[in-house]
Amino acid sequence: MADSATTSSATTRSATSKTRPERAALGAMYVGLALTVVAAITPYIDRATGNLLATHLRAGYPSYTQDRVDSAVTTWLVYLSVLGALGLITWLVTIWAVRTDRRWARPVTTLVLALGLGVGLFNLLVTDTSGDTGLPLLLGSVGMLPSLAGLLAVTLLWRGGLRRAPRRGPAERALPSSSAS
Repeated sequence: MADSATTSSATTRSATSKTRPERAALGAMYVGLALTVVAAITPYIDRATGNLLATHLRAGYPSYTQDRVDSAVTTWLVYLSVLGALGLITWLVTIWAVRTDRRWARPVTTLVLALGLGVGLFNLLVTDTSGDTGLPLLLGSVGMLPSLAGLLAVTLLWRGGLRRAPRRGPAERALPSSSAS
């Protein structure tokens, strides 16, 4: 009974008392989460206001009808919405992993950063058949912002390291029960 109380207390302590780099990494991760929300809603704000995406597509494909431009804009919106949803889920999982000192938090967060940077750079730099970038520079740049927060978070995580729950010594390990003959 006392062993489970000690373990519970140690787990609670380790989840609430973070090193300075870990707290800063969590802060950067929350900023990345917020920037992902901003990046996900920016194309919708653009569509409701200046419609930079439609203008960009129309300039690249002057022979497209308005219906075809609208269809292309809708395709981009669906694609960017799916990316935004995946980004939000990923941020939430990695924040949880860091907060609870999961052993795999640093390597997985690093892998996710590499994937996020790759997708962000693809969206920013990919050229379509018109020879122009698929997204306007503004939308592609906004999509890169969460990766910058991720880069800061990963750097801080590797700099500060995640603590592990203290190992139990031999005296604290459960002794095998011996049967009396």
